[in-house]
Amino acid sequence: MGKLVRLRALEPSDAESLYRWVHDDEVGQWMNSDYPRSLAQLRKRCEERKTNTYEAVVLGIEAVADGKLLGVIDLRDANPQEGRAELDVYLGEKDYWDGGYGTEAVKLLCRYGFNVMRLHLIALWVVAENERARHVYRKIGFVEDGRHRECFRGQDGKYHDMYLMSLLEGELND
Repeated sequence: MGKLVRLRALEPSDAESLYRWVHDDEVGQWMNSDYPRSLAQLRKRCEERKTNTYEAVVLGIEAVADGKLLGVIDLRDANPQEGRAELDVYLGEKDYWDGGYGTEAVKLLCRYGFNVMRLHLIALWVVAENERARHVYRKIGFVEDGRHRECFRGQDGKYHDMYLMSLLEGELND
């Protein structure tokens, strides 16, 4: 737990927030989207969610002050032989986009990845135009390793470049 957020397992009752976020164009602007889902489908998905494992840790980001669910963060495709995983994060509550909530959530999960999961490298992909996220990642210590051209099709139907960024064990800025 941090000063601003705590990371916790997702609950079936979180479906309403997830539904609202996936239907908000501003929240979903840089997210991979799949087929539209109803609230009932999202509830069922939350109820049937697999338990967290080494390979996939999915957590809700909750505000310490009021207990409100703010977003979702995960480490996926973790591999103990290689000591690496990929990170995904989004904040669905736009009122919390500024103020350090996302930054603290990423730091907490990276610490967990390095200290508990014994990872050596955490990687992520970010759309080149998502400067807000890129700024946060650089502040935390992630470095841009490369650029993949026109590999993300946005909700606007246009293709965008993405950066591969990584953080090595010992590089996390506190």
